Amino acid sequence: MSPYGSDRSPRRPMRRKLLQALTAGAVLATATGCSYNWKSFPRLGMPTPVTEEAPRILSLWQGSWAAALVTGILVWGLIMWSVIFHRRSRTKIEVPAQTRYNMPIEALYTVVPLIIVSVLFYFTARDESKLLSLSAKPAHTVNVIGYQWSWGFNYVENVDGDAATPKAGEVPKELASIPDRFTKDFPAGAEGVYTKGVPGDRNPETNNPGPTLWLPKGEKVRFILSSNDVIHSFWVVPFLFKQDVIPGHTNVFEVTPSQEGTFVGKCAELCGVDHSRMLFNVKVVSPDEYRAHLKELAEKGQTGFLPAGIKQTDPARNAEVNKL
Repeated sequence: MSPYGSDRSPRRPMRRKLLQALTAGAVLATATGCSYNWKSFPRLGMPTPVTEEAPRILSLWQGSWAAALVTGILVWGLIMWSVIFHRRSRTKIEVPAQTRYNMPIEALYTVVPLIIVSVLFYFTARDESKLLSLSAKPAHTVNVIGYQWSWGFNYVENVDGDAATPKAGEVPKELASIPDRFTKDFPAGAEGVYTKGVPGDRNPETNNPGPTLWLPKGEKVRFILSSNDVIHSFWVVPFLFKQDVIPGHTNVFEVTPSQEGTFVGKCAELCGVDHSRMLFNVKVVSPDEYRAHLKELAEKGQTGFLPAGIKQTDPARNAEVNKL
């Protein structure tokens, strides 16, 4: 006799709960669908790329999700097949036959994951090598300095147009911590200008918090990352790329902005109590507007450079060899 009485099946409460859960899920899915931008669905949560390098990152992201989805469908399908076709009520067998070894199956679930990981590793290594490769002479160089709790930007540029100032081959003392393999690519006469931010800064156009880094559209920019205290992480969200800012170590990458506008940046590494205030903005403008902004900084007296990270001895500064 059923524990619920002769007129009630013990399976009904479970079926009722399952139906309620499916109904609630359908309601949530349709309710949120009203505000969802379906045009962004192919990006799978990623923002619109705004650099020439970002589509490569987006493609890797999409490919990884596609591989995960195919793997998930296969696993879910096998689970559901086992649940439906090998359920006890169907076979009427209390304890099914036990199989200790099945070499084809064991080979399958050993070889297939190896193939999946190998393919993902290949595409990741290929794209990483491409994204971290450096050009012989970038059009622009920006030294990004992370410090608690904001950002500084050294524009290594020949603002006054005089290649004789400073003296050719002479590296300013503020940039002495940057390895020689990067300083040799500085433009001639790069006296430079800078922006030093504080958490209370605001972008005058968007009112977003933090200082604003200006970049020229369509021209390659090399970022040299350095820290004055602890590990930070330089992340411009629509660049789809971030890299750690490490004291005593110099990270470098290059991008070419492809879309004008003002974009959000932030520190992506927990760096202390006010980590959440380490925000900044990136404003991409035309090359003419970019050069005009540099001259404006010079007119404000923001010439020269901020100290670029923790001081290092010469052997330590040049100990790491760039193999990219």
